[in-house]
Amino acid sequence: MTDNPTIGTAPQGNGAGSDTARVEQAALEAGSTRRSGLPGILRSSAGRNLGLVVALVLLCLAGVITAGDRFATVDNMLTILRLASVVGVVSIGMTFVITGGGIDLSVGAILALSSVWCTTLATQRLAEDTHWMVIVTTALLVGAGCGLVNGLLIAYGGVVPFIATLAMLASARGLAEIISNRRTQILTATGLRDFFNDEVVGVPVIVIVFFLVSAAGWVLLNRTTFGRRTIAVGGNPEAARLAGIHVKRHTVLLYVLVGLCCGIAAVMLVARTTTGSSTHGTLLELDAIAAVVIGGTLLTGGRGTVVGSVLGVLIFTTLSNVFTLNNLSISAQSVVKGLIIVVAVLLQQRLASRKNT
Repeated sequence: MTDNPTIGTAPQGNGAGSDTARVEQAALEAGSTRRSGLPGILRSSAGRNLGLVVALVLLCLAGVITAGDRFATVDNMLTILRLASVVGVVSIGMTFVITGGGIDLSVGAILALSSVWCTTLATQRLAEDTHWMVIVTTALLVGAGCGLVNGLLIAYGGVVPFIATLAMLASARGLAEIISNRRTQILTATGLRDFFNDEVVGVPVIVIVFFLVSAAGWVLLNRTTFGRRTIAVGGNPEAARLAGIHVKRHTVLLYVLVGLCCGIAAVMLVARTTTGSSTHGTLLELDAIAAVVIGGTLLTGGRGTVVGSVLGVLIFTTLSNVFTLNNLSISAQSVVKGLIIVVAVLLQQRLASRKNT
């Protein structure tokens, strides 16, 4: 991989443990070329995040100029954060999968299946007899189970991630339609609805959940062995394998993680809309991938940033809000999003080529 020259070959050492530690450390430092001056700062993680913050501020200024008081209100800011929360949680899981060298096209369908399964009559009756956490647990188990199937097919079945997750997209969406009979299921558990629609110091609970998941994702990626191994596997899986990392098992865990995030997002969406539906999460995978890419995570793997993904989600959500307040069509929003994605990928490639010259 061009962005990970330091892990192109297997390290030599006296044992698998030391080799693993070395390749993890190399992966952690991969892509962070020590250069002085403004170009080096702009290519650093802090520089990329600063650029995203500037872009977000400019979008907010555009919203104030074009929509005036309709945009610059606390209620509208909270609306943006609420809308960003569901796709944001999914984007955290997607960040890990893409950093690990994979892709997941099935996150929207997994969310839909989780929302339908956790709002079936049987599940809700069980929740009434016990606690609404039964609904939450069901959604998490369904999401993690779908991720496990994806991971096993990719890691041990040798199926290309694009094909495996595309098959899961069709299968999970179809199963959701069968279970719900293509009908919207109403959430009757008032405890779940009230909890997730409540506010803490004026901040909606679902927004707090989003930032808690983001914080946990940042710690997991940047401060744990799991995160270093994810970067190593995404940068050079063969070197990681020779260094003692169980690449196949780690790949499975990455897809279970993104499935778990889909389960969390399903609970948030069910609580917000009070429904479970096979149409939930349509095209969510595109929004999640787009947010991760413009956030600075390499599509080729080996480099990921949770902070960048969060900023990417906020940028896209703010953009949609500005377009909506100005009565611009959804089609125009899609065109602008597509252009942003293309520009982000081109910038990634340009910076990567410069770094290796």
